[in-house]
Amino acid sequence: MQKLVWLNGVVSPLETAMIPASDHSHLYGDGLFEGIRIYGGKVFKLDEHLDRLYHGIKYLGYKMTITQPELRQIVLDTCRQAEADNGYIRLNVTRGTGLGLDPKNIDTKPNVMVMVNTLALYAPEAYERGLDVVTTSFKTIPPDALDPRLKCIGKYAANILAKQEANSRGAGEGLMLNHQGYIAECTGDNIFLIQGKTIRTPDPSCGLLLGVTRNTVMMLAREAGYTVEEAFLTPFDLYSADEAFLTGTAAEVIPMVTIDGRPIGDGKPGPVTKDLMARFRKHTCEGTEF
Repeated sequence: MQKLVWLNGVVSPLETAMIPASDHSHLYGDGLFEGIRIYGGKVFKLDEHLDRLYHGIKYLGYKMTITQPELRQIVLDTCRQAEADNGYIRLNVTRGTGLGLDPKNIDTKPNVMVMVNTLALYAPEAYERGLDVVTTSFKTIPPDALDPRLKCIGKYAANILAKQEANSRGAGEGLMLNHQGYIAECTGDNIFLIQGKTIRTPDPSCGLLLGVTRNTVMMLAREAGYTVEEAFLTPFDLYSADEAFLTGTAAEVIPMVTIDGRPIGDGKPGPVTKDLMARFRKHTCEGTEF
């Protein structure tokens, strides 16, 4: 596989691709992104990712010059050119180029990037053994400050700080609560816990990104006959859970076996988690061919 970047209509190797120095995401974090997986020569959940991206473009008022069907084809063409079989797509759209916060004073033609690369977020053994997670001191951004449905580049500073804290405490991932003390999400993943045969995940109003993988796992779980609830969860619920797992485009479905040094259940990946991992892996073959 070649690591390629499509940037404003020009395809180049990853190591030589360059964004303008005065790009608004570089200066102010004013940009949107999507991470998308490639499995077996197919792009997984491409339309769902593009739907979320274009909702964000409309919300932020970007003057997008590429339609959603056009960008869809650009993604597929770039994957084909890269000869990607399994990989990771990073799709970025920024407001444009220029100094100053006021969009009226910049060149507001968005900069659009499609990067085809490889990514392994966690080591293979982490999927067998499970992750240790700690509750971090950093809270998620309140929804009345920035809507969590927005996958915005600038909002991830808090997540990076939380990840650094988790690293310093020897954990594989960090849990973030909201300002009311409810569980929101991890630094880069959504979270689920299992009590009996009921699978529970934080309510959207708790300030979490509605992940594409999260939605996929909820669908697969319901199809398998599990009860799935969105609820207001606290650390108490996690401490007393039978199992827990995380989901994300890069993470896929990965077991979570401890929280703050406490074992979850018996401290090993549980049967429901393993079942959903298998169902998700089987589902990844249903992508868009390029």
